Amino acid sequence: MRNKQRFVVDTNVVVSAMLFPRSKPRQAFDKAINSGKILISLSVRDELGEVITRAKFNRYTSEEKRQQFFDHLIEKAEMIEITETITACRDPKDDKYLELAVNGNAGFIISGDNDLLILSPFQGILILNPEEFLQLNVI
Repeated sequence: MRNKQRFVVDTNVVVSAMLFPRSKPRQAFDKAINSGKILISLSVRDELGEVITRAKFNRYTSEEKRQQFFDHLIEKAEMIEITETITACRDPKDDKYLELAVNGNAGFIISGDNDLLILSPFQGILILNPEEFLQLNVI
């Protein structure tokens, strides 16, 4: 049985959580980080690291604050080595989240991406948007 306290949070949810402290994505991110372990892989880390440096986010918060948020996430997250590759998503760029969840024995993927949400459940892993995740009692 999977450990239901292991979470994958997609890049869009993490970025929204970082930029909008009172948002549903932030509430879902905080719930996940406070009730279990957020998982990360090299490919997810690299994508997130690139996205947070985009100048378009400067109007919301400084790059320094975004980098601090990123560093804190990396410090708290569990790095997962991907040994089983997956090609199941209609957007191949999103397969990395499925791989991370399967390889890390996650119980949940938190995402706002319809290309992932349509696959729920995937190999027993629930894929929920932030609002759906907030309605669950996972603590």
